[in-house]
Formats: sequence, structure tokens, C-alpha cells
Amino acid sequence: MEVGAGAALGMALAAGLGALGAAIGDGIATGKCLESTARQPELRGQLMTIMFIGVGLIESIPIIAVVVAFMLMGKIGH
Repeated sequence: MEVGAGAALGMALAAGLGALGAAIGDGIATGKCLESTARQPELRGQLMTIMFIGVGLIESIPIIAVVVAFMLMGKIGH
């Protein structure tokens, strides 16, 4: 396999799998927050704050994956 083809494949996998993992994590975190809010509605504000922090941390994964993809894109021409 050529270096360019391997870098292109790695770029696609890094961005795609990073986004897939974050989407699954966001769905699980949001679902659990909704379950908790249904059980104890009076804690809605605190639960939402914790969920937004968690979702923000989860979303950092695809951002890092895109950075890795751009780094690999620089290797395609070489």
C-alpha cells in the first residue's frame, strides 16, 4: 500500500470512528440524564449542568480526531 493511500484511509478512519464514538457517548449520556430527571425532577438543573460538561468532554474526541485527520492529510502529498 502506498503511503498516500494509507494516510487517506487513516484520515477517514480517524474522523469517522471519532465521530461515531462521540455520537454513541452523547446518546448514552443524554439518555441517562433524562432517566435521572424523570426519577428526580427537582435535580433537573444540576443534572443538566453535569450532562453539558460531560457532553463537552465527549465532543473533544472528534475534534482531536479531525486534527489527526488533517495531520494525515499533510502526509498524502509526500
